Amino acid sequence: MRRDGRLGVGIIGAGRVGPVVGAALAGAGHALVGVTPGSDPERVEAILPGVPTLDATEVARRSELVIVAVPHDQLEGLVSGLATLGAWQPGQLVLHTDPAFGTSVLAPAVALGAIPLAVHPAVVFTGTSMDLRQLSTAYAAVTAPGPVLPIAQALAVELGCEPVVVAEADRPTYAEAVGAATEFSRSIVRQAAGLLRESGVPNPGAYLSALVHSTIDHALAEAGSGTPDDPTATIDG
Repeated sequence: MRRDGRLGVGIIGAGRVGPVVGAALAGAGHALVGVTPGSDPERVEAILPGVPTLDATEVARRSELVIVAVPHDQLEGLVSGLATLGAWQPGQLVLHTDPAFGTSVLAPAVALGAIPLAVHPAVVFTGTSMDLRQLSTAYAAVTAPGPVLPIAQALAVELGCEPVVVAEADRPTYAEAVGAATEFSRSIVRQAAGLLRESGVPNPGAYLSALVHSTIDHALAEAGSGTPDDPTATIDG
């Protein structure tokens, strides 16, 4: 870490998550070292203007903090592959964003002296600057060894999120909860929109907007307060 507290941040993964996380950290004052190539370079350039494109090995070797934001089924192989190449550095922070893993997946990097962190911002990313606004009102699940847990929490705060500690053993259950919330919501909205379309309602997405948002707001309030759902409450009063 530099004397001014800034970190040289590298991003492995140019999908929807990595560039946004990088942009948020840059906004908090950190310096971006590089990002790996992706399938949509124009989108990445729009959110990370002027940041060099480097391969994963160079990103790992040049960065004080490496953000690893790759698909779930690629994370383990990527971390171990870079360890085989000797890319991880002693004292380097390595942070992944996958909801299902804690820090054990980073063991090959830890074996070379890296410091493992797992931070999952609980938002659905679009890969655009709009996500930065979402982060400012979101929570993030953080998992890290006790001595470095404050670092993970501080980085979550710098992303704009409120950190919530999730134990290593609880990450699979956490991921199941996140998956249920996102996939079930998408499925129900699609089903309802299809039925409205069949019934002749124009623009079913707009029609459902207020209904879905108010229903979710009520459900979230009930979940937070522990108040059971009122079975007599319906959309027709």
